[in-house]
Amino acid sequence: MGFSPADLQFEGVKMSQDSWNSALYEKNHAFVWQYGESLLELLAPKAGERILDLGCGTGQLTEKIAQSGAFVQGIDSSLSMVSTAKANYPHISFAVADARDFLVEEPLDAVFSNAVLHWVKQPDAAIDCVEKALRPGGRFVAEFGGKGNVGAIVRALLSVLSEIGLSEPESLNPWYFPSIGEYALLLENHGFEVSYAVLFDRPTLLEGGSAGMVNWIEMFAGDFLSGLSPEVRAAKLSRRESRAVVAVAERLRPTLYRDAGWTADYRRLRVVAVKKSPLLI
Repeated sequence: MGFSPADLQFEGVKMSQDSWNSALYEKNHAFVWQYGESLLELLAPKAGERILDLGCGTGQLTEKIAQSGAFVQGIDSSLSMVSTAKANYPHISFAVADARDFLVEEPLDAVFSNAVLHWVKQPDAAIDCVEKALRPGGRFVAEFGGKGNVGAIVRALLSVLSEIGLSEPESLNPWYFPSIGEYALLLENHGFEVSYAVLFDRPTLLEGGSAGMVNWIEMFAGDFLSGLSPEVRAAKLSRRESRAVVAVAERLRPTLYRDAGWTADYRRLRVVAVKKSPLLI
């Protein structure tokens, strides 16, 4: 039995304004799902399993899961991403939903998530939804930014923004980058047994050549710029060309620009956790 449109219910979800540009994401940031392919080895999907791709983006990894014969559905908080995913893979069910507030009608065998959970600053809410969605013995397989992820980029952003007069730029940080111990404890508190967890450096070559860092900031770090005055944000023709973004890139050039290309200082946290049966909790 596969997923039907009624299999997932999204109740009480209040979606924030969709700031994602799915066309730019597919054009300049394919590394997100390309690196995520190796995570599928930990998921090891099997034919007939019911699997949810949490934060599916434009659907590339959802399709990889479907190729195993599993019944898979993708959800993402971005309408733009979901619309593109539906166009890319019309044979798969995709829906707009919030990782912090979703329900499934029938228990799942697995929940998979790649490069998403560092955007969820209420991790308990997301883990609670995942736990409720899984059958006992069901597995949660995820990778996202871990402690220290893009540390050099964050420091440059905070420094430049402070210098141009933005007060408390730290409050605009959109990310949650936990340590292994912090996240493992959250999972255990929600009835999971953590069977695998690793935090590792993954320097990531950005697409776009000399414009790679500006493209990256535009796509992923726009929240940091939201506190700038309209005059500063419109210093040139667009935010992408604003003085602030260019200043951040120039500050990072000595350490992250090599051989006509940019590398982001990624650190990733991978976890595999199994939902305990009620008798074991």
